[in-house]
Amino acid sequence: MGQEGYRVEKDSLGEVKVPASALYGAQTQRAYDNFRISGSRFPRRFIAALGMIKREAALTNVELGLLDRKIADAIAQAADEVAKGRWDEEFVLDIYQTGSGTSTNMNANEVIATRATQILGDGVRVHPNDHVNFCQSSNDVIPTAIHVAARTAIREELVPALQHLRHALAAKAQEFDDVLKSGRTHLMDATPVRLGQEFSGYAQQVQRGIERVERASEELAELALGGTAVGTGINTHPEFASRTIARMSKALGVPFREAENHFEAQAAKDAAVSAAGALNAVAVGLTKIADDIRWLGSGPTSSIGELLLPATQPGSSIMPGKVNPVMSEALLMVCARVAGNHTTISICGSRGNFELNVMMPVLAHALLESITLLANAARAFTDRCVTGIRANRERCRELLEKNPAIATALNPYIGYDAAAEVAKEAARNGESVREVMQRRKLLPPEQLDEALNVRSMTEPGIPGR
Repeated sequence: MGQEGYRVEKDSLGEVKVPASALYGAQTQRAYDNFRISGSRFPRRFIAALGMIKREAALTNVELGLLDRKIADAIAQAADEVAKGRWDEEFVLDIYQTGSGTSTNMNANEVIATRATQILGDGVRVHPNDHVNFCQSSNDVIPTAIHVAARTAIREELVPALQHLRHALAAKAQEFDDVLKSGRTHLMDATPVRLGQEFSGYAQQVQRGIERVERASEELAELALGGTAVGTGINTHPEFASRTIARMSKALGVPFREAENHFEAQAAKDAAVSAAGALNAVAVGLTKIADDIRWLGSGPTSSIGELLLPATQPGSSIMPGKVNPVMSEALLMVCARVAGNHTTISICGSRGNFELNVMMPVLAHALLESITLLANAARAFTDRCVTGIRANRERCRELLEKNPAIATALNPYIGYDAAAEVAKEAARNGESVREVMQRRKLLPPEQLDEALNVRSMTEPGIPGR
């Protein structure tokens, strides 16, 4: 772009050329020039949170008699436009930037100030620091935006998606309650279970995950706003934070509160690390579920094959007719990414040097990415896989009949050692436990039927007692 495509802006370091049409100013341009690293930018929810904070802050400052009503209304309108995504292309900065996120806070301040000046249209200039950032610092705004964005994303995206998955798994648990099959421990045959029992375990695992992220979300309700530079609240009205946070809570329909201790809220990011831990626990649980379903559906002729998974797309560019468990694989990859983000967030959280954490931008990006990935993947897995799963009843029956672990039910009748011999002989000869018992005549027929009632093996109790 030639010289005519730029305007000259000034900041405390001097003059800088900014694209003529840009709403942002000198500080954003300097950061853009400094941090051309990844091309990764803050997600929509984070920018929305920044816009909302600036809007409610301006209106609070009018209430407190700290800002002219006309200027504040223009800021509020401009900030609302930012919150709604109208100016997303103006948020040009990489997430690998100043660790406080000051560059992005100033990006928001400059965009809102320029737009508010346009709205006023009377020659009055709205200043990014003196007006838009009044009673605030990047050091309390950025951690506040992290908590607001993550808490709302958990409530609006992740929890509903996990509930959707849990309902689908619970429905399958009921549908498959009568399907008897081999249990497996250590990847080896174990005593019988019902397919519905396995799916009830998956549903409960997801429910526990929901409870964990909801508890973690409660920690995110505490906001750093009001601490300004180092937690002391310098240059802010004593009532600014509580009033602004009350406004934000009302606007979002999500409860937030001022931090109990502003020094902890700005120097530490333990609440975000805790939330990432809960997300990681969900990812671990979904990994187990997706992997189980993948293995139970493996085959169709050379593996377990107890589940029939819906065919979503051709599985091979060379093998005709091959269909793969792609929805499980996609979910597994998401879970791997979330585990990696958990490590990133943990390292970021540990860099709360003295009065300020200095790795907040990448922490915010990783946290919000994990929430959205889990939510989207859980929905896709539910709709494109779980709801269409069918039980391969014939295969379940076939494998169960050959399962030597059924001999466990004989312990109360013939003792552990004799039952072990029966199990070994059945495995060695490729026979069923019933066939070995009948040939060796170790129990009368009616007692053998009682002992080898497979359904009763899937419930608590001691056969014959």
